[in-house]
Order: sequence, then structure tokens, then C-alpha cells
Amino acid sequence: MHRVGYSDYMREKIGTARIDPSGPIIAGSFASLALTYQAGPFGVDDTGGFIAAIRTVTDMAHPQFKDSAAPNYCSVEASNGAVLDVSYDVKATMRPWDRTIRVRVVRGFLRPGETITLRLGDTRGGSAGIRMQTFAEPKFTFRVLADPFATLNWIEVPEHPTLAIIPGAPALWKAIIPTLRGVGEKFALGLKAEDQWGNPTGEVSGALHLSADGPLAGLPATVPLVPGQRALRVEGLLAIAPGIVRIAVHDSSGAVLCRSNPLRIEAAPARRHFWADLHGQSGETIGTNSAADYVRFARDLAFLDVMSHQGNDFQITEDFWRHLNALAAQADQPGKFVFLPGWEWSGNTALGGDRNVLYLHQDEEIHRSCHILVEDLSDAESDAHHVRDLFAKLRGREAIVLAHVGGRYADLSVGHDPVLEPSVEVHSDWGTFEWLLADAFAIGARVGIVAGSDGHKGRPGASHPGAGIFGAYGGLTCLLLEKLDRQNVFAALRARKHFCTTGSRMAITAAAGWDADADLYDADPAGGAAPVARGRSAIMGAIVRGAGSAARFSLDVLAPAGIERIELRDRMQVLETFRPYAASDLGARIRVIVEGSEYRGRGRQTFWEGSAELDGNEFVSIAPINYYNRDKTCVLEAPNRVRFNAVTTGGFMGFEARLADARAGTLRLRTTHANGDIALADIGLEDTVLDAGGLARRVRLFRLPDADPSHHVTLSRDLPLSPDGDSALYACITTLDGHRAWTSPIHFIP
Repeated sequence: MHRVGYSDYMREKIGTARIDPSGPIIAGSFASLALTYQAGPFGVDDTGGFIAAIRTVTDMAHPQFKDSAAPNYCSVEASNGAVLDVSYDVKATMRPWDRTIRVRVVRGFLRPGETITLRLGDTRGGSAGIRMQTFAEPKFTFRVLADPFATLNWIEVPEHPTLAIIPGAPALWKAIIPTLRGVGEKFALGLKAEDQWGNPTGEVSGALHLSADGPLAGLPATVPLVPGQRALRVEGLLAIAPGIVRIAVHDSSGAVLCRSNPLRIEAAPARRHFWADLHGQSGETIGTNSAADYVRFARDLAFLDVMSHQGNDFQITEDFWRHLNALAAQADQPGKFVFLPGWEWSGNTALGGDRNVLYLHQDEEIHRSCHILVEDLSDAESDAHHVRDLFAKLRGREAIVLAHVGGRYADLSVGHDPVLEPSVEVHSDWGTFEWLLADAFAIGARVGIVAGSDGHKGRPGASHPGAGIFGAYGGLTCLLLEKLDRQNVFAALRARKHFCTTGSRMAITAAAGWDADADLYDADPAGGAAPVARGRSAIMGAIVRGAGSAARFSLDVLAPAGIERIELRDRMQVLETFRPYAASDLGARIRVIVEGSEYRGRGRQTFWEGSAELDGNEFVSIAPINYYNRDKTCVLEAPNRVRFNAVTTGGFMGFEARLADARAGTLRLRTTHANGDIALADIGLEDTVLDAGGLARRVRLFRLPDADPSHHVTLSRDLPLSPDGDSALYACITTLDGHRAWTSPIHFIP
């Protein structure tokens, strides 16, 4: 633990702290806790006291000290009646223990053995308690530091109080299978139940009943549920013919609990789909739980194929770096599971901003952006303070860099290497950031598109945002591989052979064809790469030189939910918006969507308060979209009025409504950032847009058919190529369940 700014002075005599009760407590529930500090042999002098700090990433509710009848009320009292002051600051002590409650003696003092009790969620005045964090953690810790001498030289107590945060009851079942396999190949089905906050839960018993559509053998009719088991894997399923497979999960009454994502089976695919989350970190840096727990979750509870650990470099000690590399070596199993060693280069935005660094081999050297939270400076000369320094140190090595947006955001204009940095990340728990892709195109970069979680809650590959500052469900990247091992993963990343989603597992293929032989590249020729072949077709991620004036772009999308729209793009220009339905199919379903962010930086969250009121019509029903955060609400208050609040960080939230009359009346929309009165008859196939300033911030309204559109779309389009510069052809897909996907562009260069 980093201790710069704190003291170890006579720690054993500084006092003790305990928590009661010590758990377990269900994630996201209300609790009443008593944290008691007992003064040691020195007592506590006038204006001294203690602080109780919790981790940065917790989404435990902020304590309040004024209204004893309201939620999250907290109080303090001294056993001897001393007058106390209590305050709370979200960023008052050293990362990763930023969130701090400070208790100060303002009149009086404590003798040895006397106590101060901090009641978190004091229910004596009618409060429901304090809402605990929404994600499971076996050792949720209150880091207690005392100031008995009133010098502000904080000293840690000998033992910090902890309690267990455990999952709640099942609220959602999930069934996960691969998305592309060949005939004769075996695969597994992953099954789990999650509580309302996305925690896999073992509060299950009995049996699940399974059924399937499509060419599949080896599926058992039932599988037992063992209490305490948070997930199970059903092995030995066999793809027996080309086609599409979906698996349904039923309870004992026959009711469907969930359906799996679709699996496309081909006769002999050249590449198969393997799913990755390449971005996130554990409790050794700013995340939650241990790095070993992080691996187990990714492999056994999220059913990932590929992962990496990306801790902030300025928190990675040499010991932890060695541990991470040993863990990568242990967890990496070619053919089953791939763990890429790496770290997050966490430079300030002015110096290049956040980048993920992936290594092919373990035991490579780490080049930190700084050592600010690493006390051992013996290797400080290896630091790379600027992103251009990072590229210089990695050049010629088996390394990949991915630009991303987190607390700091990558500024590609400050530095980009066409060899080392093949892709940019457009989605994570932090939100959706298509503007980073626009930045890449603006500097002439030929990049692919990835998504990850940047998860801090210990749930890689299934990263629910919880109730904190994260505004979106974590993303996934689907790699197109000949086989599952590090070499093939690295080759696919370097050649941009991947697509990504906001968490949905879709089966997507994208390719292009043209009329004359052209040079094909896996790497950007701007970095000195030579062509690898000549040909008249290529799949997503390729770079093509000399294709002529047009290309035939082909796309096949197989999704778990109905497909709302597909945008065919050249760079950031939308060439066509395809919907698998026509204006004549539209019915009495409308969608009201809020989206965008404040700006690029850390405070990008946009908070929406709004209402939608009908004049001359009524709502039959509503369904919220992307309401992962249970603290946000979207409710039908009256037959003609919906009230909602939301938070967006580049992505979107909203609701779908079924109308009593498809076209009668007016919708009066009032929100924090945009207002409008819209005739329902004017809401049609194309978006009605209310601009709301900020960064791509707006309200959109559009109409849908009464029946869900197809889950499967195949299309082909002849698209023009730029005569003057690069073209980058790709698709952005939106599905009815609120997810998006992006194919890596096929780059056409003069």
C-alpha cells in the first residue's frame, strides 16, 4: 500500500476501529452500520480525529448529515459527549481511497479507551439506511486513519474494518454460446443468473431445462443447479450442419428464462469468432478484488476467450508487475483461453492521454507515464512521460497500443504511431466515443475499432455500470481468428480483423469487392508496411490500394435482438441508413432517445430530467431502454404522461412507448437540455431531432413497426470511393435491445 503523505508512527498505539455488523450485506441494499474508533494510549486531542476512506470506484451512496429521516443519513457521537464535526469529500485522500468521511473533535478531547461512533445509515430518525455499493466484494474495506495529535499527520490503525458485499437474488438469466463455428466443431454453453445489479449469483437451486433451434447435437434436456454455484458451463455441444443455432432456457414450469445469442455454423469458416475484453483493472490498482479474481471472472463467469489486465501504470509496483506476468503465464492456455500481458499507459491528456499497451510475451519491461504512486524510483529512467516517448520505447517490439477514453482521454493529434497503434476504442463503461474515431480519421490514421469495459468493478466481459459515474455497460471485441492463441490474437489485432459491440454478442461479417486487382495490406503502408497480397476482395480491417472508384460492401448481421438500423459509413459520413422495414410497416410504437455527453473530459456525464406528455392520445405501455442504473427511473405516471431521469456519457438511454392511437395528438417533451412539441403524425421512419448542445447531445424520436424487425440482415451495396484521399467503409449497427456494434473499416487508399 502506498503511504506517501501518511505516517507509521507508533501505529500499534494509535487506536483501533471496528464495524458492526460485519456483513454479509446484499449488494445495492440499504444497511445500517456502526463504525467505532477507539482511542489508543495517546487519546485524541482537541481538533484531532479520524478519517474513514473507501475506494474510488465504490458506488455506495454519498452520506448526508442533515435529514435524519432521509436515505443515507449518517451521524457521529463520542462516548464522552465531546462535540464532533463530520464531513464527506469524494476526493480527499490518496487514490485509490479518495472517498473520505472525516470526523473531527471540535470541542473537547478523547481519553485513552474512549470512542467515536460513526453511524452509516442511522435509522433511528426514520432513515432507510445507507445504500451499499452495487457490486460484490468479499472484503469491502473502510481504511481508517487517525490524527490523535491534531497535526494532520494521518496514521493508519493496525487493522482496517471490512465486510462482505454479496450478490442478491436472481433477476436475469443469461445463456452464452459462440457466434461463429464450423461443422463438426464442439463448443460450450455458459449459463448464469445475475442479480438486479449484474452480479452473478449462487442463490439458485433445482434444474434448468434446455431446448434448441438449429443443427445442434449433444444438448442435455436438463442441467442441475447447485446452490452457491454462480455459473455453469455445459460442454460437448456439437455443430452438425450449416445453419443458425439458438438455445432457450426454461424453468420447471416451462417458462422461458432466457435465450442465448445466435450461433452461425458454416461448413468450414476460414476464421472463427472469439470474444475479448482487453481493458480493465483489479483492486491492486484502482479496481475491485484481486487480479486472480479478475481472471476467474473473465473466464468462468463472463465466458470470455481473450482478456488483458490494464492497471494504471503509476500504481503498478515492480512486485505487482511480476505478479501480473506470472498470472498471465499461468492463465494463458492456447486453444482455451488467452491472457495478454499489458498495462494502461496513463499519461495526462496534454501528453497523449490514456493508451492500452498489450505485449505478446510476458516479462517485458513496463514504461510508466510516471511513478507518482510508486515509491520505488529505481527504474524511473524507464518511464515514458510523453506518448511519443512510449512509441519510441516500444518500436520494434512485440507490442500493440490501443487509444482509449477514460478519466483521461487519448489525444491522437499529440501522437499516433501507424505501426504500433492499429485501433481506437469507441466504447467502454465510460460511455461511447465515436469522436475518437473521427479524431483518427482527421489525422489520416487507418485504424480498426475496438470496445472494452475499462471495468473497475471486477466484472470483465460482463461489466454492469452499477450506480456510480460509469454511464454504460462495458463493451466487447470479437476477434476473427484461425485458432485461439496469443500469436493469432496479436495478428488479428495488428490487421484490425475484428468488430466490437456495446456488450451484445452478435455474429457479423463484413467484406468488400472491386473489379481490378489491388494491393492488400495487413499493416498501414504509412508505417512502411509492404502489401501481403493482390486481390479483388477483402474482409473487415484490410487496407487496399488501387481498387478504383467504387467497391461492393457486403454485410451480414445476426443479432440477439431485432435490428433497428444499420448505418453504412465512409469515415464519419453516413452513406445510407438501412432499416429492415419500410415506412409502410410503421405502427403505434415510438422511441424517445436522449444521448450524448457534456464534453470530452472527466465530467462528461449529462444528467437528464424530463417528461413526455400526450395531448389527444394515451400511452398503452412503456419500456425503458438501457436503464442499467436502477437509481435512474422511467415511469408511466398517468395514461398520458411519462417521467424519466437518465445519465448519458456518449451513448443513449430512453424509452419505447406503445400508443393508443398511432398518429393522433401531440407529444409535449420537456427535458433538462431540450424541449419540443411534436405532432405524433410527424414522427416517422427518420429521426426527429432536438439539438441539446454539448458533445453530440440531442433528443431523437422515431417510429417502429408494431412487430419486432428481423434479427438477421444481409445486404450488399455498391459504394463510391473518394477520388482525392482515403475512404474507410464500415457499418454501425443498432439493435432494439439498446446495443450497438461497429465493424472495423476497410480502408481504401489512393
